[in-house]
Amino acid sequence: MISEKYLRKVILTADVYAICVQHALTTEKQEIMGLLIGEVDEDRCISHISACVILHRSDKQPDRVEISPEQLCTASMHAEQLANKLNRPMRVLGWYHSHPHITVWPSHVDTGTQAMYQTMDPLFVGLIFSVFQSDPRLRSNQVQLTCFQAFQGTSELERREVELVIKSSPLQNYNLEGKYGLYFLCGISNLPRILIQEEVDCHDVKDNNTQDELASLHNDAFKTLALVHIVSKVARPLCDDLEERLKAVNARIKALESLKKHLQKN
Repeated sequence: MISEKYLRKVILTADVYAICVQHALTTEKQEIMGLLIGEVDEDRCISHISACVILHRSDKQPDRVEISPEQLCTASMHAEQLANKLNRPMRVLGWYHSHPHITVWPSHVDTGTQAMYQTMDPLFVGLIFSVFQSDPRLRSNQVQLTCFQAFQGTSELERREVELVIKSSPLQNYNLEGKYGLYFLCGISNLPRILIQEEVDCHDVKDNNTQDELASLHNDAFKTLALVHIVSKVARPLCDDLEERLKAVNARIKALESLKKHLQKN
């Protein structure tokens, strides 16, 4: 039975949105998933999401993803550690996953999964990123995002869209001895590492199930190809993006220093 209590609004920081989108764009063949962490205003039923955890997929599927109890436990521990570092109450507030090449709307499986989590936390929320959806008119791919909860309709479970606001990350978060900034960098840098570990685990299972040397060589070749793809299509672009971000930050620092000197002279 789903509680009548439900979310009114979700506020998502731009940094978390960037991590989720980059994660969703890493593959167009399987769905990806992760968990959302932040603070919640219980009285106003508003979630403030300011962090996320990228989950390791033990089973890659093009049409569904699942979160194991172990991963929920790990994410809860991560939220506690983050709360201690930032000296703020943090907890797991929701989950996100991707819909490659299909619409952004949640399936019956997604709605059922969301309903299950709401039995534990009525303010738990789900985000879905639709990626690799091409628009013939614009000749470009689109990224769409929906924020939803589940509720019991007259005959079956239905979805309820929740207002979503994407805001820039508060500057004060970056002044806590750089802890928030370091967390964002760790979230980005861990993405290629997690994808590589998924590929290694997947191919190790195949190697353990075969005794044929030729098949083993074939699997090794595909593993190498997959790892090269991750490095060239994920890790290197992320490095380039972070370098450009560093240049922009340094330019901003110089501009502010120049403005400070000007104001001090006057």
